[in-house]
Parts: sequence; structure tokens; C-alpha cells
Amino acid sequence: MKRVQFSSPTLPYLFLAPQLAVIFIFFYWPSVQAVQSSFYLEDPFGFGATFVGLSNYSDAIFSSQYLGIAKFTAAFTALVTFFALSIGLLLAVKADAVIRGASTYKTLLISVYAIAPPVAGLIGMMFFDQHIGPFVQMAALFGWDMKVGLNYFDTAFAMVFVSVWKQIPYNFIFFLSGLQGIPVSVREAALIDCRNGLKRFWTVILPLLAPTAFFLLVINVTYSLFDTFAVIDVIVKDKAANNPITLVYKVFLDGFRGNDVGGSSAQSVILMIVVFVLTVLQFRFIERRVHYN
Repeated sequence: MKRVQFSSPTLPYLFLAPQLAVIFIFFYWPSVQAVQSSFYLEDPFGFGATFVGLSNYSDAIFSSQYLGIAKFTAAFTALVTFFALSIGLLLAVKADAVIRGASTYKTLLISVYAIAPPVAGLIGMMFFDQHIGPFVQMAALFGWDMKVGLNYFDTAFAMVFVSVWKQIPYNFIFFLSGLQGIPVSVREAALIDCRNGLKRFWTVILPLLAPTAFFLLVINVTYSLFDTFAVIDVIVKDKAANNPITLVYKVFLDGFRGNDVGGSSAQSVILMIVVFVLTVLQFRFIERRVHYN
């Protein structure tokens, strides 16, 4: 294997410098600032700060409101991750079997991923609009008086629906790539050994997709916890008191609306720790079952 040779030993570090600078400025430095602020009761206008130790953390952890939001966040993350992965995999399997018009079919499914999260939230709200929303009208046929933005359950349903819809194309792309990477010889051998399509998928195809599925599991959990912020912000319409919200949105409300810099910093640190623990657990217990070829 041929190794790349540089004229100067410092040249590789110069190539890495821009990326490292971006990571430091937009990730490490804000993280350090958040950890520092979490131990203080700060004036929102920067006129002073009082050291309060772990008070911000205890106020968050032992708050019934915070625990309720944490429970909803856990349920929201599980639902979005499960449905986004399941539907993405189903569509990828169906697209992989399409012969005629395959390019058009795949393009239509992938195109949704190009929509920005706030725009996806706005489009979703159009579907759930009280007057013109088709989903509201369909629900009315079954006696369901859907009131997104007013009813807790209805708002939660809309949040999960739009978040899943936004993430499906991402999962579809990777699952389809994984399916197309399976050798034809393996598929033909599996077809001979097992005539049952569903059994063949569970025993042959899905295990070969395990590395892709594990990668997407980690990505989807992170997406559900953080990247759904814009969707939630559009759906709740600044009425968080009457609607379900996630932990990352509560950090925003307390920090930018409530001017509680220390409290929101403590909550962001707690959220970072939760995500770190979840990621470690996934790599520790789930990756064991993944076989890389």
C-alpha cells in the first residue's frame, strides 16, 4: 500500500487546522462554557454571576416538570427511531426490488431529505391545520377531533409524524446502499436454500445489513434528541405550557426565553451526559451482535 509523502512534516497539520478550528470554536469551547456556567447563577445581561455549586443540577433533576419532559423525550426518541428505521428499511427493500422506473422511485423518496427541518415543520403543520389539513379531515371521519397545538396527545402525534417523515429518506439512502452492496451470489444462494421471502430476509439479508442498521440506530437516536428541535419549535408555536416538548427544547426555553443561563447550561450538560451514556451502551451491548464482513 503506497503511503502519501508530504514535503514538510507540518503540512498535514495545516490541512487539518481549519477543521480542528471549527470543531474547537463551535463544539469544545461552547461545551466548556456550558459546564462552567452550570455552576453559577448568572445575570442574563452579563453583569455578574454567583457560584451555586450543584444547585442548578439538583433543581433540574428533582423537578417534576423536568422529569415529565424527560419521560416524554424518551418515548418520543423511541417512537421516532423505531418508525423512521422500520419505514426506511421497508421502502429500501421495496425500491431494491423495483426494475422499471427505479430511478424515479428512488429520487422521489430521497428528495424529502433536501427539505430543511423548519420547512418540514411548516409543511407538517399544513397537513394538521384545523381548517385545511387533510389529516385533520381524515381523522374527523373516524370521530377524532384532532387539535394540534391545543391537545397534548394530538400535538405529540404530529411531532412524531413529522419527525419520522423528515428522517425516513436518510435511512432509506443507507439501507438501499447496503442492500445493493449484497453480492448477487449470496442472494441467489439464499433464494435456493429458502423459498420463503420473509424468512430469507430475516435470516440472510437483515444480518448482512446489521452494520448499516447499527450506524443508523446511533444516528437516529441523536437526531431524535437534537435535530428535531426546529420541527418541535414550529409545531408548538411558543405554547410549550400546553404542549409536549423535549429536553433540548426546554434548554432553549429556559436559556433564551426565561433568561436562566445557569439552569439551561446545567440541563444541556445533563443532556450531553445522557447522549454519551446512550452511545456507549449502544456500542457496548448492541455492536457485539453486529458482524462486519
